[in-house]
Amino acid sequence: MSILTWTYIMVGITFSIYLGIAWVSRVKTTKGFYVAGGGVSPLANGMATAADWMSAASFISMAGLISFLGYTGSIYLLGWTGGYVLLALLLAPYLRKFGKYTVPDFVGDRYYSDVARFVALVCAIFVSFTYVAGQMRGVGIVFSRFLEVDVNTGVLIGMAIVFFYSSLGGMKGITYTQVAQYMVLIFAYLIPAIAISMQITGNPIPQLGFGGTIANGVDTGKYLLETLDGLNQDLGFSAYTQAFGPGSKTMLDVFCITLALMVGTAGLPHVIVRFYTVPNVRGARLSAGYALLFIAILYTTAPAVASFARYNMINTINDTAYSEAPNWVKNWEKTGLIAWMDKNNDGIIQYRTGDAFAGNPDFSGETGPLGQRMITNAPTDNGNEIYIDRDIMVLANPEIANLPAWVIALVAAGGLAAALSTASGLLLVISSSISHDLYYRLINRQATEKQRLTVGRVMIGISVFIAGYFGIHPPGFVAQVVAFAFGLAASSFFPIIVLGIFSKRTNKEGAICGMIAGICFTFFYIVNIKFMGGTAWFMGISAEGIGAVGMVINFVVTLLVSQFTPPPPADVQELVESIRFPRGAGAGIEH
Repeated sequence: MSILTWTYIMVGITFSIYLGIAWVSRVKTTKGFYVAGGGVSPLANGMATAADWMSAASFISMAGLISFLGYTGSIYLLGWTGGYVLLALLLAPYLRKFGKYTVPDFVGDRYYSDVARFVALVCAIFVSFTYVAGQMRGVGIVFSRFLEVDVNTGVLIGMAIVFFYSSLGGMKGITYTQVAQYMVLIFAYLIPAIAISMQITGNPIPQLGFGGTIANGVDTGKYLLETLDGLNQDLGFSAYTQAFGPGSKTMLDVFCITLALMVGTAGLPHVIVRFYTVPNVRGARLSAGYALLFIAILYTTAPAVASFARYNMINTINDTAYSEAPNWVKNWEKTGLIAWMDKNNDGIIQYRTGDAFAGNPDFSGETGPLGQRMITNAPTDNGNEIYIDRDIMVLANPEIANLPAWVIALVAAGGLAAALSTASGLLLVISSSISHDLYYRLINRQATEKQRLTVGRVMIGISVFIAGYFGIHPPGFVAQVVAFAFGLAASSFFPIIVLGIFSKRTNKEGAICGMIAGICFTFFYIVNIKFMGGTAWFMGISAEGIGAVGMVINFVVTLLVSQFTPPPPADVQELVESIRFPRGAGAGIEH
């Protein structure tokens, strides 16, 4: 059977499972809608948390970035994994004991202020929309290639699926759907990784094959990473394993990006809310441990997948006649995510350092004399003739390695599972923030459960449309867009939550000023660089890493303002004292 037929089968089966789970798990109460009734087992919640967190950026884009950037790309792996250690140690058990549905709810009660609640709500929505843009782009990429529709149509299909199971089952439906999605995405990631590891190195364990020797071909007996170093340098790139130096990020920038991703993980509202779905504090701790285990399975495999993909990609396309280019090149050209321009008219694909295009790829819709997609704005000042979108590397990897069609289709289903699982969690955060924290807490305290559920479901619908727009018009690669969301979370939520748990002296004035200062600085820095042509003016730190600086600003402003304004009321200080000692606590605090 063809790849298209297998894709319809795989996607059809998995989507049927997701929709079936959503129907069985449909809810009629706000507690079920927001936190799945608080009765999810730690094992299931750990698996759901892993799926919620391992988004399209983790599944699709992270290995693609490592494949292109080499060692520098590992910042995403280190930051996102390290963030979970922070989450398990600093936040999960304490927030679970507090027992509120949302992060704005925690901020509003801890800082005894509706203004603080509103600022946190705005930050939550802002972070979530930035994050969900990356997921929708991932959905569009998968559909555009494997169902042979354009990217925009792919985004629309994903919007419809997410809306159905998010609005019907709320957090309960999303949780058990994410358990199924984790199973799909992890098998989809591991099966091709194992097969390609055997193919290149003869070792069935990708993590070991990654550091081993090549088993066949002209490079037989050579270490894979040393071979990649040589191939990269021959083509004008920096060595694949080079840490810092010409062509690589500075040590300070790498540190800041890693830190922003770590603390951003611990401050992401859609991740934090997962720890309200378990029965008690012990369950929250176990959930964090299980999630780290399930995440590590994919994350330790990602560098191997990246290296295998780059080795095969260079060997199959570079200095190859376009007329003899492998099928995967022609297949992905149809999506516009690969394009070639024959700058020297020799009919040979030349992959070198340098951009194949100026700005964003601008395809004329016409074909060249050899049938290639034309790049209308390609520069002529470098030898690179081919544009390859980094986000396709994991999805194209099985095709590049000539694996069976069913494996290629399985990877497509895995990519969709990763993107949709995170998108649904984010949309629920947006919905609950508006229906619970804005409508119920600030506008209508007399609202019935039915009214609150209706508002929540309507807000999911509105959020899906906005998310779809950002999916069609994303501000960067999937992992870049997600990195911005982590930076915004790091600069807004992390300091306020940590101080809210560990500092009785931190007050509402400090929290409000800190959140505004942190997220505004981070937001305007990112906008200046990414959308206004600015440079990284603050110590050379990139837009992806500036969230670490925003976090420091938030901490400093919050602590300073708190010192020069009245302390919190005595009952709030007692509440903080009780949160900090979660031993033996069962249910969350009710107030």
